[in-house]
Amino acid sequence: MRLARPTIGSLTLAALATAYLLFALNGTFWRKGLLYFTNHPLHLAALGIGLFLLMFSILAAVSLRFLLKPLVIALILISAVASYYVDSYGILIDRDMITNVAETTTAEAGHLLTAGFVLHLVLFGLVPAALVAVVRVRHRPFWQKARRNLALILPSLALTVAIVLTFYSSYASTFRTHRDLMASLNPVAPVTALVKYAQHWDGETVYVVAPLGTDAVPGPRLARAQKPVVAVLVVGETARGQQFSLNGYEKDTNPELKARGVVSFSDVSSCGTSTAVSVPCMFSNLTRAGHSDEKARSVENLLDVVKRAGFDVRWIDNDTGAYHVADRVPYTYLPDTADPRFCEGGECRDEILTDRLDAELKTVTGNTLIVLHQLGSHGPTYFKRYPQAFERFTPACQTAEFANCRREEIVNAYDNTILYTDHNLAETIDRLKARTDLDTTMLYLSDHGESLGENGIYLHAMPYILAPSTQTHVPMIAWFSDGFARTMGIDARCLAGRRDAPLSHDNLFHTMLGLADVKTGVYDTALDAFAPCRTPAAPSQVSDLGGQAR
Repeated sequence: MRLARPTIGSLTLAALATAYLLFALNGTFWRKGLLYFTNHPLHLAALGIGLFLLMFSILAAVSLRFLLKPLVIALILISAVASYYVDSYGILIDRDMITNVAETTTAEAGHLLTAGFVLHLVLFGLVPAALVAVVRVRHRPFWQKARRNLALILPSLALTVAIVLTFYSSYASTFRTHRDLMASLNPVAPVTALVKYAQHWDGETVYVVAPLGTDAVPGPRLARAQKPVVAVLVVGETARGQQFSLNGYEKDTNPELKARGVVSFSDVSSCGTSTAVSVPCMFSNLTRAGHSDEKARSVENLLDVVKRAGFDVRWIDNDTGAYHVADRVPYTYLPDTADPRFCEGGECRDEILTDRLDAELKTVTGNTLIVLHQLGSHGPTYFKRYPQAFERFTPACQTAEFANCRREEIVNAYDNTILYTDHNLAETIDRLKARTDLDTTMLYLSDHGESLGENGIYLHAMPYILAPSTQTHVPMIAWFSDGFARTMGIDARCLAGRRDAPLSHDNLFHTMLGLADVKTGVYDTALDAFAPCRTPAAPSQVSDLGGQAR
């Protein structure tokens, strides 16, 4: 005997779905609302009513046969997924976050698919979606439905407008001051982000890349260098400047770098709060104010200009890719090697980079730029980013589910990743210093920072306008061999005196050109962080700007 399926009216389903989406899957939104409207609870209650009426009106307007149920199911599943990460880590879902998800590696994504997430998805997503799928929805004839729905939609919209007008000054000031409030609203925020991502998705776009710095030539110092010049640019991942003891952090997270005479710059800001934004931006000459993904993809970058000046340019990756920055230079993706000494589960510890650097240095025959892209401190599985020997700050969180750890344990695990980065950078310096047949330098700069529970926010990728400084304050560290400093006229003591100068990713393009002594019209001395501490070339060195690079 077949059991009769329960029947429900289309408007009833729209109302129940709206209530479930708004009140069951918006914990963060309502917590923030209670905080921001502490002294005006009536305003928050009115906002809830207005949002319910508006969301109900939208579902009622599209409550058509064969459309309503699939739409409600999709919204429930999207909201269930988004609510877990918004509630657990305090993140916001925007286009950049969707980009990060779309372009992440399988191993990295796997760290976020925890038991807690699966349970949340089942209870708050799959079970309600299954209930919607099971029920039979009763639809009236089209014109009768249209009249009846309009009779509810129009008064609902009118009441929504009345609420907005009544409390407009309160809402306007609150939304302007606390933009994260509406940015955490499900399903509005994730659906908007998905639409924006789809609008900008360029999987089928073929970019015509405009040349940049076509006049690039070796400068006088580079042209007359007695040894090949080798610059190693280490792109950090998720390292926040506040956690470096070189910058004043109370824990000794940089014992090895401290012993190697580096210069650490304490006031450096990132271009973005995610790798997908920051990496293309920091290698371009667009600056953060003028940067967009489309613009960056449509013009050459730092690597192309340096290559044009005769450098052998190589990108060695241990993260999630170069985001089209290295499209025109030799590129190596180390996780594909599955080296058992360093790799497990599709990811590799950053020691694989220093190991690979040994092999790269053996093949150097002329001026060379090597980019090492770290996995660094990428969360939430901080404990997987370093070997056991570097777990010096304890107790350290041993799970990706932060709800199961005290904040102190999460911070300890993160600090251990910085300690490991310190070791790897020191090892990089040691390898470069040992090559006395080369003039060597290392510059380290992280792509973005990380939130570690401040104001309930974890991880990164917040919209830049809302991002706390923990996500935008990044470390930058420079080291020069004695030979390189002499060849390029670098005054390390002068740089140490400028360690607190305000810098940003905008400086990288021009600083690297200046550091490598590449002469080109796209170079801007004002944006070269090291220019004030570089001595002018002697007159005898200026005679042959067209000399061949070694």
